[in-house]
Amino acid sequence: MGRLSPLASVAATREVLDRHGLATKKALGQNFLINDDVLAKIVSLAELDGDDAVLEVGPGIGTLTIALLKNARCVVSVERDTDLPAVLEETCAPWADAFRLINKDALDLSADDVEAAMASLGREGLPAKFVANLPYAVAATIILDFFERFPWLASATVMVQKEVADRITAQPGSKNYGAYTVKLGLYAEPAGRFAVGPGNFFPPPRVDSAVIRLNRRVPLMADGAPASPEVIAAAALMADAAFTNRRKTIANSCKTYFSGRGPILLGVADSSAAEGAPTIALPDGAATAERLPAIFEAAAIDPRRRGETLTQQEFLALGAALLRVTAA
Repeated sequence: MGRLSPLASVAATREVLDRHGLATKKALGQNFLINDDVLAKIVSLAELDGDDAVLEVGPGIGTLTIALLKNARCVVSVERDTDLPAVLEETCAPWADAFRLINKDALDLSADDVEAAMASLGREGLPAKFVANLPYAVAATIILDFFERFPWLASATVMVQKEVADRITAQPGSKNYGAYTVKLGLYAEPAGRFAVGPGNFFPPPRVDSAVIRLNRRVPLMADGAPASPEVIAAAALMADAAFTNRRKTIANSCKTYFSGRGPILLGVADSSAAEGAPTIALPDGAATAERLPAIFEAAAIDPRRRGETLTQQEFLALGAALLRVTAA
């Protein structure tokens, strides 16, 4: 197989940046991939075929973007750096009819933005695959946000800091297992991973990296029934509450979390909803805190346990109990 990207070297990356009078920006977490073998492994892990539409965040100068364009039908990329659209217009010019760039912060991205980009390519629908070398400072936030807000994404194959990959794949009882692990696990499950050292980037980051693939999933309740979007949202809230004070029991941690809150609105992911997720109003924090003993009893969870000992299914049980008890 020939090279996937002509930009995957220090010399080529420097040449593009110099030609446009640019330098890497630490504030934006810019570390450009320079190893074509890593690009090949990303494409392989993402299982791209010629008919895939791909969503990318942080294309930079287009190193990974070109590899994606060679293996997919089209790519929609999101880049917040206002200096890079001109670079990408040049580097991705041979694939202009298959590439669209959205110049905005990924956390402000909407389904309408992506749909408009796809329509401009003459494609109906939305990308099912998310593939990206993510800015590390916001990588964890973007991954969870996209799985929560974009139900049309079936998988994500993303480069992240090793510690983030460890949090994503952590098991109950381990030091890396926390609210983030639980909440992301309500939407997706790990399906592959490989390590990437600092020497594969320009400039080299001061951390180790990993590419991880996540496949969308619908978690199951104890009886085997799929969890509803409402229960998933409530389980995520209970995960935040249970890990407020990691060393304390879930009874004390949840009490601290809810007692200091006012009205509680749960955003519920809904694939049939237009822009803006539906919400569920719960009693205010103080009232919810008073009902915690009943919530733990309804979920059959010992309140003396700590959050890191609870499985995802137990958090689903807590979410379902929260909805039942607060609705009574």
